[in-house]
Formats: sequence, C-alpha cells, structure tokens
Amino acid sequence: MGLANNEKMDFRKLPHRPNGGRLAFAADGYFLTGYGPRQRALGGAGVADSRDPMAMSINPAGIVGLDREFQVGLGASLPERGYSTVGLPSVLAPGDVRSGRPLFPVPNGAYVQPIDADSAWGVATYGNGGLNTSYDFGHFKPPVKAGPGGVITVVPSFGGVLGGGAAGVDLQQSFIGVTYARNFGPITVGFSPTLAVQMFNAQGLTILTPYSSSMYNFSDMGYDWSVGGGFRVGFQWRATNELRFGFAGATPMFMSKFEKYRGLIADQGSFDIPATVIAGVAYDVLPSLTLMADWRHIFYSATTLGNQSFPIWYGSFGLYGGLGFDWRDTDSASFGVEWRATPNLALRAGYHYSTVPGRDRAATLTALAPAVGAHSVNGGFGYQLTKNSSIDFAAIYDFKNSVSYFENAPFVGRAFFPAVPLNILPHYNTNAVITAWGRATQFTVGYNYKWDAGDTSWIPSHF
Repeated sequence: MGLANNEKMDFRKLPHRPNGGRLAFAADGYFLTGYGPRQRALGGAGVADSRDPMAMSINPAGIVGLDREFQVGLGASLPERGYSTVGLPSVLAPGDVRSGRPLFPVPNGAYVQPIDADSAWGVATYGNGGLNTSYDFGHFKPPVKAGPGGVITVVPSFGGVLGGGAAGVDLQQSFIGVTYARNFGPITVGFSPTLAVQMFNAQGLTILTPYSSSMYNFSDMGYDWSVGGGFRVGFQWRATNELRFGFAGATPMFMSKFEKYRGLIADQGSFDIPATVIAGVAYDVLPSLTLMADWRHIFYSATTLGNQSFPIWYGSFGLYGGLGFDWRDTDSASFGVEWRATPNLALRAGYHYSTVPGRDRAATLTALAPAVGAHSVNGGFGYQLTKNSSIDFAAIYDFKNSVSYFENAPFVGRAFFPAVPLNILPHYNTNAVITAWGRATQFTVGYNYKWDAGDTSWIPSHF
C-alpha cells in the first residue's frame, strides 16, 4: 500500500495544514465544556462558584446554600467535520470529504433540596459530548491493487470512504448522579455516586475485518449498550467573603464491555470513561462582578483510547492491549466572568482552551472518530422572569482546527497462483497525507424554577 511512486511528501510543509496541526470542535476530547447553560457560557468555569443545580455536575459540594429548585436544559451542537487528502491514499477515499449528521441534541437536568442550613441533597442527569462521524457513498475508495503491474486486487471496494459502504462511528454517553453535600465552617464537601450509560455503533469498516481479532464483532452490528459507574467528590473553601477555591474529581467510570464490538475496541470491547480532576478559583471584584478560572485534567491515556494506533497487523483490533486511537491526557483552562447587571439580568462570557488528545500520527483513525479540543469563545445570560422562574442561555463557537500526518497503512500479506508473493509491512504511506478537521457552533437553553420557602409541594404552582 502506498507504493505507487518513490517520492516522499513532507506533511509539515503542506499548505493545507492550518492552525499548528490541532483538531478542535467541541471541548476536552469528547467531554463537553460544562454541562449546564451557566457553566457553558462561562467557558466551563465554576468549580469554585456554584449558583444553580447543574453546578453539582462539576462539583458536588456546590449545592449547599441553594434554594429548593430544579433546572432543565437542552443543548444543540452543530458540528462541521471531515477530512481531506493530498497524494495517493490507499486506506481512505481521496478528496475533501465531509461528514453528515450536522445536529446533536444534549439534554441536562437537576434538582436540589436543602436538608438544613448546612446540608443539601440533589440529583443531576446530563449527557457528554461523545464522538460521531457519518460518511455517505458520495466519495469512492478505489480498490487496492498489487502484484506485477498492480493488476491483482488485494482489497475490493463497495463504495464509501473505506470501501465498505456508508461509514462512521457514533459514541454517546449519559450520567445520572445523586449528591449529598455538607458545610464544615468555611469548607463544604460533597459526594456523588454516579451511574453512566453509553452506546456505540460502527459501520462501513467491513473491508478491515482481517485486522480484527473477532471479525464477526467488528462492524455493522447496530447499536450496543454499556453501563457502569463511579463517583465524584468535591469541596469548596471560602477563604474570604470575596475569594473562594474549589476542587473536584471523578473516578473512572468502570463500564461493561461492548460485546458487539469486541473485535474492534481494544481489550475485547472495553471502553471505560476516564477519571478527571478539576481545580479553580472565584473572586468577587465587586458584589455584582465575579471572575473565575478553572483547570481540568482528563486521564484518557489510562483507557483503551490511549492504546497505540500503529502498527496494524492481521487480528490486532480488539486484542488485550490492542489498537486504540493514540489519545493522551488533556489539560484545559477555563476563564469566565459574570456580571449581575441588574437584579433580573446576569451577563456571562468565557474562554476555553484544551490541549489536543489525538496525536498527529493517528490522523487516519482520527478521521473516523474526530478528537476535540483547543480554542473556544463562550457567552450567554441569565434572566429572572418572575420570583420563581428564570431562564439561561449560552452560545459557544469552537474555532476550526486540524491534525495532519501520513496515512496509516496496515499489513498486507498474500500469495497468489501462480506464485506472486505479497508481503507489505505496516507503514506510514509517505505518498499520502490525511488531514482531519472540525469546528462547531453550540447553543444551550435552560429553565429554572424555585419553590417558595415553606412550600413542600412537588408540582410547581407559582410560575
């Protein structure tokens, strides 16, 4: 594969390689930049400054001091993503190829109830960003040929970017956590056991089945489900009336295996959700103006996502310690500002930056499951409609970015009659460069309802 000529490209010098070779179109890997509209408008900041029920999704300690209230919200992500090629690719279809499915809804909701002046409990449910591509038949991958004069078909093609028809992957994740939090003087601590559910689908990869350890559990198996869980902990420290610090962490979410895809995902379908840690600070410059800064680390390398993506041998997908997406841990910074301009209106703005999880050398697989990260700008507002009801809105723009590298070509070994030996080792095809890219616009809206003091009813009645 990739032996059509002896000339080698230097992908670092290609004019189409924008923005330093980083891919970005949502947040930190497949984790969202915040889960509620307030967090999202603040660039994901808020671990040290909690003012609504969705705060428990990043810091379980944040619900003490809130009124009895609930929040429901819905996000919409409008991503643009795809890949382009230069040279003579042999694994992917050539050209400028764009993924379909341009809209993703992401719901969230939370409820908080005070127990006494120093403690509270709550429950929150929210979706993660996930991964998705959907490539149609519009781009044709030609068959791979070898042998004398390139006349022997090594890998046939049935259309689509990988020669196996419409292709792509879809990973979705949701969480539900029950939280208890309590004050101990200036320090508040919280604990949240969390249930996680994820589903996964892969299609159009069938011509790669020789590289699977279980070829009947590799591609086009429909959606498969995985369940599991872990727990989150957090604390907030009010150092002064104006200055607060926060810290939170989540264990890995230990998940059941994707049995339908045990021949594709490493460790026979293992796909645990990585652990995270978050630290941050909030400072009230004025009683109505708060500045926030957070740092988050996600341990992707401790999951099967961190397994190497090269070399690709026969039977190497799905093995214990087998092929992954070559992801490393990410570090991100979030900066937010909230100005409570009037008693009824709060204005918010933020900026988010994340290191990129996917290595350049994994660009070929990144085209199938785009990584996320890098720069985004955020903004929004909260408006008090009545004494009991308020709305929130957030908008995010993730700047276009990309990652480029030589095509990852797998091993090919065959013998034909009469004897034509073929033995091409796994290699990076220096005759072709793959550039995976993405950008997105995102919106989130939310509605909040607070019960009056002493109102023990479960049905809101004073909108």
